[in-house]
Amino acid sequence: MKNETNTIPTTHDFGDGHGPVPAHQHVNGGGWVANTASVSDTGIVFGYAKVFGYAKVSGYAKVSGNAKVSGNAIISGDAWVSNNANVFGYAKVFGYAKVSGYAKVFGYAKVSGYARVSGDAIIYGNAKVSDTARVSDTAIVSDTAIVFGNAIISGDAWVLDDAMVSGNAMVSGNATVSGNAIVHGDARVFGNANVSDAGIVSGSAMVSGNATVSGSARVYGNAAVSGNAIVADGATVSGNAIVHGDARVFGNANVSDAGIVSGSARVSGNATV
Repeated sequence: MKNETNTIPTTHDFGDGHGPVPAHQHVNGGGWVANTASVSDTGIVFGYAKVFGYAKVSGYAKVSGNAKVSGNAIISGDAWVSNNANVFGYAKVFGYAKVSGYAKVFGYAKVSGYARVSGDAIIYGNAKVSDTARVSDTAIVSDTAIVFGNAIISGDAWVLDDAMVSGNAMVSGNATVSGNAIVHGDARVFGNANVSDAGIVSGSAMVSGNATVSGSARVYGNAAVSGNAIVADGATVSGNAIVHGDARVFGNANVSDAGIVSGSARVSGNATV
């Protein structure tokens, strides 16, 4: 249901290249709403916020500051889009989720639960951010990636493809998690690290520096992979093991317990350290 402060026909230019279009100021807050858009009686649009296109704001959702909600986007429940955030396309923000700063959520992306998207973060494609997850700074979550639990994505990190980050996991810096990769538990992926294909990083494991975990490789427990190290194929690094430097662990090799592989060492095949 649309609300107007008066019945006098008026227009507003939403800055989308369509020029002035029929619009009204919402009764709850005075923000501009295009007549093609929909804002519920209980919704709030205030400050310089704008809702236009065919966007819908329902429930007790709020749009404030200089935020924009457009296209076919839906903001519902107790969700809040604020500051200079921009939600458009077919994106949905619902539950108690908050999108703030200069963050962008678009495509068919969904932000829900108590999730927070802030800074210059971008969520797009069919990506989902839910529960109490946080995406901030210039981080990107895209494609069909899922970030949930208490996961934190920050810095210039990118989570894409069918990747999944959950639990208390953290992905930061310039790190990339892609393919069907999974980062969960209390795992940390940071620096320029890359977890790709079907790589798994779990437990309290850390992958840092320029390290790569790929293929169906697994790094878990309290293991650490750093430097320019590569753990690939079906290799496993577990326990308190350390793989660093320019080391390579691949094939079905296993580095476990307190094993250390460093320098330019190569561990492959069915080898065990």
